[in-house]
Amino acid sequence: MTDNREMLASMSPDELRGAMRSLGYRTQNDLAQAIGVSRSAVSLWLEGKVGVPRPVAMLLRMLVNAQRRVY
Repeated sequence: MTDNREMLASMSPDELRGAMRSLGYRTQNDLAQAIGVSRSAVSLWLEGKVGVPRPVAMLLRMLVNAQRRVY
C-alpha cells in the first residue's frame, strides 16, 4: 500500500534538496527567507512530514529550469 503523504506530495524531499542546491540555498533558513515561509515549514518538507505546497514546487521547478536555460 502506498503512503498517502507520498501521493499528495507535489515534490519529494530529495527533489527539494536538489532544487535548493541548484539554486544556491545552502540552509533551510536561506530557502525559507527567499520564498516567505518559516524555517520549520522547510524542515517539515525536507523530512517528508508535510508535502511541499504545489505553488512552491512549481516556483522552484520554474527557477531551476530557467537557470538551466542557455541564452
